[in-house]
Amino acid sequence: MATDRSKLVAQSGLWRGLHPGMGLAAKGMVVAFVVFTVLNVEFANSIYTAIRGWIESALNWYYISALVIMMFVCFYLMCSRFGSIRLGDDDSRPEFSNFSWFAMLFSAGVGIGLLFFGIAEPMFYFDNTKPWGYPNNPFADQAMVTEMNEARAVHAMRVTYYHWGFHGWAVYVMVGLSLAYFGFRKKLPLTLRSSLYPIIGEKIYGPVGHAVDLLAVFGTVFGVATSLGLGVSQMAVGLNHLFGVDPGTTTQLILIVVISIVATFSAVSGVGNGIRIISEWNIWLSIALLAFFLFGGPTNWLLGFFVTTTGDYLWNVIPMGFQIFNGEGASSWQGNWTIFYWGWWISWAPFVGMFIARISRGRTIREFMIGVMFVPTTLAFFWLCIFGGSAIHAELTAAGGVGTAGIADLVRGWNLPAALYGTIEQVTVLDWLNWAMAALATFLLATWFITSSDSGTLVITTMLSMGDDDPPQKFRIVWGLGEGFVAGALLLAGGLKALQTASIAAALPVSVVLLLMTWGVVKSLHEDSSAVAAPEEEFAPDGTSLSGELRA
Repeated sequence: MATDRSKLVAQSGLWRGLHPGMGLAAKGMVVAFVVFTVLNVEFANSIYTAIRGWIESALNWYYISALVIMMFVCFYLMCSRFGSIRLGDDDSRPEFSNFSWFAMLFSAGVGIGLLFFGIAEPMFYFDNTKPWGYPNNPFADQAMVTEMNEARAVHAMRVTYYHWGFHGWAVYVMVGLSLAYFGFRKKLPLTLRSSLYPIIGEKIYGPVGHAVDLLAVFGTVFGVATSLGLGVSQMAVGLNHLFGVDPGTTTQLILIVVISIVATFSAVSGVGNGIRIISEWNIWLSIALLAFFLFGGPTNWLLGFFVTTTGDYLWNVIPMGFQIFNGEGASSWQGNWTIFYWGWWISWAPFVGMFIARISRGRTIREFMIGVMFVPTTLAFFWLCIFGGSAIHAELTAAGGVGTAGIADLVRGWNLPAALYGTIEQVTVLDWLNWAMAALATFLLATWFITSSDSGTLVITTMLSMGDDDPPQKFRIVWGLGEGFVAGALLLAGGLKALQTASIAAALPVSVVLLLMTWGVVKSLHEDSSAVAAPEEEFAPDGTSLSGELRA
């Protein structure tokens, strides 16, 4: 099944260590997209928006079905006889400790997104003012919970967990499992194309395989660039809040340059050094910020709210996953929120799944699936509940009445970066502590993004080097700085929103690959001789019947 990598990559010259055709095609694709977008941002954005709008309105049933399928396959494999198979040789063992593994999973998967949306999203679903002309939370409205009270707060967290929970992580799990299984156990290249081997065989090394990997490169480059654009806008607001710095374009460009350089150094140092160390520090610093919200705010209320909302999500997650809204307002909400999120998870899946596979060699399938599905999800739920719950509690207990604390107003005006700092100001009356925590949140925005960017750089160069898990350093530098250049160019041209829209639209072809990948890994596992139970008449070397005498 395996093919010698040396036959697929250049052995000398400028492209040594990479597939020359893939390298040229990837760079050409990125440059062409950026130039097309920058030359006429409005025209490009109109095209991307039209494609995305059609997907959200006409294919909502498809996206919802696709994620439900992947989630159920995940739970099936987790509980099946295949769970004991190792992602590698039978004698292989994990490369990283559980803490380092969980830290890198969380950092690559959701870190910066939780800081950006952790307060704004629960607050939007808790609100009932319909600032955009469609319901804030059709699930709550459907249940006749329309007043801004604790019951609606529970509904707000239910929808937030739905968008950050099992459905989304199932996408990452399936991609990571497939790549780790075919890469480490079947000895195929650690690239997205390998997951299609059970379907197209040796053709993965031809044009079809190249197209699949280039699609993954596209999603990684522009997904990282979009996140960098979102992240620096919030960091700039944080610097303005802390030091009065102008949060405009110049500040954001400086932040992009600094973060891209640091992320590139981290990518060059490798997974075991820079990426692992920064990811671990992210966890410790995040615990400090969470502790500030938890113990500085209404501790008992928040802990009770977490238990209540988690149980509520677990009770309702299956029917929610099948819900398709047809009414004009509710349908618009679903397209702009749920289908947007499903597209975002799918577009990021090749990048995050590849990185998860890279750090999971030696673990069993069951260990891998439980770890990747449940640990980051639980951490994300706790984060969302403590952050979002703090903002909701502030609005519930506002001196001027429910909804007058000011945080909901920021979200209604879509000033999401300021919502984080506005909530921090509500936690304590100690100005110095609030300032310190605002500084910590701003620093975390930078470090969370660094771990996403360096992971993305490593994934891109791994795919272009046909699966080398230690790709040439010079290409890590080129692609690490290139991601920052893409973000900076589109920021200057006002094209970051267009880029985000295009990334979501690109999720459609990626979703087809993911469904084929899901079928392929299940098919291959059923054909894997190591997953077959020992025959009943098996005998030990001394003649003892394993199924008879030893079990009698």
